[in-house]
Amino acid sequence: MKKIEQVVFTKEEINKRIRELGEEITNDYKGRELVVVSLLRGSFIFTADLVREIDLKVNIDFMTTSSYLNGEESTGNVEIIQDIRTDIAGKDVLIVDDIIDSGYTLKSVYNILKDRNPNSLKSCVMLNKPSRRKVEMDVEYIGYDIDDLFIVGYGLNYGDFYRNVPHIFAFVDAE
Repeated sequence: MKKIEQVVFTKEEINKRIRELGEEITNDYKGRELVVVSLLRGSFIFTADLVREIDLKVNIDFMTTSSYLNGEESTGNVEIIQDIRTDIAGKDVLIVDDIIDSGYTLKSVYNILKDRNPNSLKSCVMLNKPSRRKVEMDVEYIGYDIDDLFIVGYGLNYGDFYRNVPHIFAFVDAE
């Protein structure tokens, strides 16, 4: 059956929500420095847009993880391919990811970073798929809650492609 693209969130909707998240994070961390840890590769576009909306002194670092192996479902086995360089002991840290699905990746990264004794540790995701959660994980900042769709665009990939699409879409069966 042929698949077509169905837009879930437009570029304008995404930009508006990111401005709101940036304001909320700015207010919550007012007067403090923030270390943003972006989980690559999926969150690089979201992180870039988000940090420009945070009116604070921000240190940005990156961690590369893998659990999908080009598939549509997490394997549950999270591998840290590249770790952060920043010493986060005593610092306020915000983990930024594109999506929380099963929760395996975010929970694993959270536990790794928590062991490094940050002053505070919170998370922010563009998309939250609560129906797919396999592990308990609280996320303080959420762009959107979504249904169980395989979504693509705005940093989210299918295989090695579609990260550059400025909106978020789902592939649906054509009528």
